[in-house]
Amino acid sequence: MKINGSNYKTIWFDSKDKVVKIIDQTLLPFEFKIISLRTFDDVVRAIKTMQVRGAPLIGATAAYGMYFASLLKDDFVFLEQKANELKQARPTAVNLAWAVERILQKVKNVTNNVSEVILSECEKICLEDISMCESIGNHGLEIIKKIKEEKKLETINILTHCNAGWLATIDWGTATAPIYKAFQNNINVHVWVDETRPRNQGSSLTSYELNHEKIPNTIIADNTGGLLMQKGKVDLCIVGTDRVSANGDVANKIGTYLKALAAYDNNIPFYVALPSSTIDWQLNDGQDIPIEERSSEELNIVSGLDQNNNVQKINIYPAESKSLNLAFDITPAKYVTGFITEKGVCDANAQSLKKMFS
Repeated sequence: MKINGSNYKTIWFDSKDKVVKIIDQTLLPFEFKIISLRTFDDVVRAIKTMQVRGAPLIGATAAYGMYFASLLKDDFVFLEQKANELKQARPTAVNLAWAVERILQKVKNVTNNVSEVILSECEKICLEDISMCESIGNHGLEIIKKIKEEKKLETINILTHCNAGWLATIDWGTATAPIYKAFQNNINVHVWVDETRPRNQGSSLTSYELNHEKIPNTIIADNTGGLLMQKGKVDLCIVGTDRVSANGDVANKIGTYLKALAAYDNNIPFYVALPSSTIDWQLNDGQDIPIEERSSEELNIVSGLDQNNNVQKINIYPAESKSLNLAFDITPAKYVTGFITEKGVCDANAQSLKKMFS
């Protein structure tokens, strides 16, 4: 997708300098900066500090982390240790574990050129993700077309939560891919963008990328969506996910559950867009998904531009106040209208998931 008219992916390998290039997402929307990851520790730090974020992108970045680990030592036991270290960087997003396990399986019986084998697999993971996300976009486009035609809408209003855009994947995004496809097909689309406290990925990332694609969007406070649904100003909800359990429960950014409840109460379709790499087939109940607890500073420290256009951080809480920063919540499958995947659209239950990916 585009930034300032130029096409970018979120991560790529620079074969000349032997480094991995990423967009530092902690600086957006105020600064667009490409940085280099040169070591295993750089990768872990980038994942933990959310220089990269979004389940598919975290997975791809972790795969490159395994490449850097193999440069230190290509012993399989050592690589297993590094894989476990990567898994702890962000425990909720299953794509991370999926990616490092895929790398381990690829090199389990390899004795020569381990680093080259891993690097090739990293490239495959990235290319596959782009293909899956574009396919998600094509399947989601049909949903948008159907709703617009049935309701005879001049403009279809879509609400999304957090950032499941191309910045969360390698390209296209998950929840945004159908929106981009619709816009490219000359469908009038308007997006309600939840600001998504506490890290504001909606306002700082989703709106940012939609603006660069010239797609009309409006940022709203997280608690506004329910009222907009009651007033008939939302036609469709599409969100992404960091992990889906085998029974169809959805772990996504904190606040998703409340949007699903509001959509359910107002008979508004609520879809979750995801590649198959985000499904945790070993976990049968979403309540068993580990919920990451992050630093309370993400709640009380806010960044913004001052009147001199300099980025400043300020504390908005009383100094003696305590806070709890849980990063994700669980939306039960019964509140999900369906899953938009690279294979097509299916119901949110174990039977439908198994049939789709048999």
